[in-house]
Amino acid sequence: MKTVALDIRDRVRCESLRSLIMDPHEAAKLINDGDVIGASGFTPSGYPKEVPMAIARRKLETGSPSNLTLWCGASVGPELDGELTASGALARRFPYQTDDRLRKAINEGTVLFQDIHLSHSTQNLRYGFYGKMDVAIVEAVAINQDGSIVPSTSVGNSPTFVKMAEKVIVEVNVTQPMSLEGVHDIYIPGDPPSREPIPIASVSDRIGTPFIPCDPSKIVAIVPSDVPDKQRPLAAVDEVSARMARNLLDFLDVEVKAQRLPRDLFPLQSGVGEVANAVLAGFLEWPSENLRMYTEVIQDSMLDLIDAGKVSFASGTSFTPSPEGARRMYANMDLYRQRVILRPQEISNHPEVIRRLGVIAMNTAVEVDVYGHVNSTMALGSKMINGIGGSGDFARNGYLTVFLTPSTAKGGSISRIVPFCSHVDHTEHDVDVVVTEWGVADLRGLTPRERSVEIVGKCAHPDYRSALMDYIRRAQANGGHEPHDLKEAFSFHLRLIRNGSMLPVGGVRES
Repeated sequence: MKTVALDIRDRVRCESLRSLIMDPHEAAKLINDGDVIGASGFTPSGYPKEVPMAIARRKLETGSPSNLTLWCGASVGPELDGELTASGALARRFPYQTDDRLRKAINEGTVLFQDIHLSHSTQNLRYGFYGKMDVAIVEAVAINQDGSIVPSTSVGNSPTFVKMAEKVIVEVNVTQPMSLEGVHDIYIPGDPPSREPIPIASVSDRIGTPFIPCDPSKIVAIVPSDVPDKQRPLAAVDEVSARMARNLLDFLDVEVKAQRLPRDLFPLQSGVGEVANAVLAGFLEWPSENLRMYTEVIQDSMLDLIDAGKVSFASGTSFTPSPEGARRMYANMDLYRQRVILRPQEISNHPEVIRRLGVIAMNTAVEVDVYGHVNSTMALGSKMINGIGGSGDFARNGYLTVFLTPSTAKGGSISRIVPFCSHVDHTEHDVDVVVTEWGVADLRGLTPRERSVEIVGKCAHPDYRSALMDYIRRAQANGGHEPHDLKEAFSFHLRLIRNGSMLPVGGVRES
């Protein structure tokens, strides 16, 4: 056993594996040029820190390893994406990210990136679409006697990474409490043509094990860590988000009264981030004590709902709290462990389960066009922001698909409602409802021409409504099922590039 500062022997329950405990610099030497690495983590939760930082330091000091391909569950913290990018070690990244340094490298073309539906990524890996995986680096709270791994605050894609990788490096993080043990439900579905139905009929069904199976002979290093998750503070709920939440709840109340939903609703899914967290917080006012969540991330508002007795059970793939939320979560983990399951993202985002449970999908949009297409990923049609994440998994398969967005951005200089999205992630076929702080556009059963009037009239900011309606009138004069004026379709975006604002200059139509 290598001499290291932290003693994790009590967390490494397999005595024969304790000889593999080493410092991160030694573990980093196991990574070679061109390796394909699968790392744990889903949002800045449960991702390895010490080993990636050591890999980056080794790259800066020796020039190796280089040309690495990195797979994660989704976004991770700066110790992983940011440091590997800054060191020049990273060449390719899949399938979703949020790091500023990595985003810049992607948009400059120095790191290649493929945006993938999160539910598809592990299946594609198991089929061999991307070749072999050399190393899995997984954060854990413990390693069991049989070599199985107890994850920390996320599951993500870790089970498949461990299964497919030739070598496994485990970071045992002492800042992650042992009280997390038991919250996980690890299940890897079979692959076609012999795949069995995923046996989840209710949000609370447990179908797997509380640990990730791992052949102990694959484990080549165990690294102690005391670096906590890089949790992000969440902004207070602002008036725009509060109005969006009220509009959404009013809409759902209409659905209940029309008997299209029960008062307890169907299971809810909500995306990640401040807007999603703020909107979900609005459900504290919903008149039910039996809400259920089938989603990806357990954020602060979810903890609030559990604490308030509003949510009876929540299924996700990661805890993604703010620093304050993490303190509360760890202090009350015995309660949350009874009300929360963390699954592999292949299961949390699985189309079969989403469709079976009738999930109400609530995600955020970068922009929505007048016919209901949604852009979730790109700025001005070219620059990657984060990625599609799981929004497509839920939008395509949910019982009811809702996209929420403030009507404007950048102090009103950008309209989130545009004539034509500069990039389309979710087509009109997958979008049922659009919500802004101004209102709700229910698009179900509407033709394109009807949708355009509903979206602009209910959701656009008043400063942009006249210009949008003028575009619709001129486009419809050209005829067609979904009319566009191709010379003017991106006029809002072009004005933003030229003038720094989408607002029309000198009237409705800029000459």
